[in-house]
Amino acid sequence: MIKAPRGMKDIFDPRFLKIFDVTRKIAENYGFDYIETPILEETSLFKRSVGESSDIVNKEMYQFIDKGGNDVCLRPEGTAGVVRSFIEHKFDRQATPKRFWYFGPMFRYERPQKGRLREFHQFGVESFGVESIYEDINIIALAADIFDELKIDYTLKINSLGCPECMPKYKETLVEFLNFHKNELCEDCQRRIGQNPIRTLDCKNKNCQAILKNAPKITDNLCENCNKDFENLKEGLNNLGINFEIDKNLVRGLDYYTKTTFEFISNKIGAQSAIAGGGRYDRLVEFLGGKATAGVGFAIGIERIMDLVEIENERKGIYMGAIIADALPIIMKKAKNLRKETKVFVEPNIKSLKAHLKAADKGNFKKVLIMGENELRENTFFEKEL
Repeated sequence: MIKAPRGMKDIFDPRFLKIFDVTRKIAENYGFDYIETPILEETSLFKRSVGESSDIVNKEMYQFIDKGGNDVCLRPEGTAGVVRSFIEHKFDRQATPKRFWYFGPMFRYERPQKGRLREFHQFGVESFGVESIYEDINIIALAADIFDELKIDYTLKINSLGCPECMPKYKETLVEFLNFHKNELCEDCQRRIGQNPIRTLDCKNKNCQAILKNAPKITDNLCENCNKDFENLKEGLNNLGINFEIDKNLVRGLDYYTKTTFEFISNKIGAQSAIAGGGRYDRLVEFLGGKATAGVGFAIGIERIMDLVEIENERKGIYMGAIIADALPIIMKKAKNLRKETKVFVEPNIKSLKAHLKAADKGNFKKVLIMGENELRENTFFEKEL
């Protein structure tokens, strides 16, 4: 028997569609437009954006050479592809800000576990061309609205990674600290000291986490502008009634973030507790060959939150069935009109009244319309509320 590849699953869960409907509605209410980028992209796109030092590029990409000799991979995340599209279609040359939302599959070759698959889905938003910290607040509020609508409890953690003015000085201080403890750090962190020392703060190794608790913090080394933005971020979230915690070690797992970074955490899904994350990436468009453009966004892991979503098990729609064959054409025509207003299922097989009622009950329908010989003669239906 052929089975789905390891870490990839068929989706039957109605909660998946509920999440899609809620995320779409809220993103569009915030003025974001839909974008769909290719699942297959050039590998260089992610090496240049996500970063050579990231686990995604080093260990997790589904990468191969296609029949044309092109080095390609299945997209491991959504932001880089949206930025590539933003540049390719010359939106970076326009003065008007662009805001996009997306929903689709991503792929990472990692050890499958609950809520973390090799094929998974993300909802994300990306905003381009707005430097104001209030756009960061707007983006975080959008995510908070989604979780509120889905009735998912969360803890919001925020941090600032500074800018090209204050980050270099901080890196020097951090590298000095890391080199002092180098022999105590894991191999990945030792490698990152020379590649991207900020990434060490994202290490999941418990020994490294214990050491890095005492590492210098970027929020203690922000320049005047970054510090002002961070204060405005906190004030703005308070103004909207969005509770948050400051996590001075929060850097996210990708190399392109700058200034604001944030994560939404759930304490109901075990050790892998992040259900959404994002931040500002003002340098990414320029890194990928476009005109320097401010950017900020986030992504939600759909499989990570599905178990946190509840669906009301209420009866919905109409079940229609025939006891005699001559009634079916009439039922089909009636159903076509009713579907303009509600969900209608027509059972194409002839069954007894008892069998139809049992099937309607099992299908969780709210109402039954059945046509037998008497109903056909009188042009009526046997009706019953379930």
